[in-house]
Amino acid sequence: MKTLALALPLIAVLAWPVSAQNTPTSEPPMTLPRMAEILTALDPDVETGGTAFRLTVSDVPVVIVTDPLADRMRALIPIRSVDGMTAEEVMRVMQANFDTALDARYAVAQGQLWAVFIHPLSPLEKDQLISGLGQAANLALTYGTLFTGGAMQFGGGDSTQLHRELIDKLLKKGEEI
Repeated sequence: MKTLALALPLIAVLAWPVSAQNTPTSEPPMTLPRMAEILTALDPDVETGGTAFRLTVSDVPVVIVTDPLADRMRALIPIRSVDGMTAEEVMRVMQANFDTALDARYAVAQGQLWAVFIHPLSPLEKDQLISGLGQAANLALTYGTLFTGGAMQFGGGDSTQLHRELIDKLLKKGEEI
């Protein structure tokens, strides 16, 4: 019974964001031209090619691939080769995926550790895109130290405001869109 009592508050906390995501939006569906407009505001030198984009966020190279037919998008930031990662490093990125990565995630593919932001394309809102890119960039920048997306953290600490600055800067660039 003690285990169940401890699990119930956790279930309630994890269920809360799901209901918050179901609120109606006044934004039009995300399209590739709209995404291009937003990304150009973040990086005027953004490169486009078909359904993909390449840009720089806070000196971090980002590739965004989209599949409009599947209604999906994925932002990818290479961090390092998985060769030589210790069990402790793997454990740390998994812990970060639970409590500090937030909407971005660490992921492994093709022998590489990545920071990724993955979302359905059409319901993606401007601020969600900007925040997700900032969080993924923060994951790459803080790999090996704080392992954080920077928007918020469970628990206290002095670093929350420092990591929030990148996301606020990107959101400000997107205000005019």
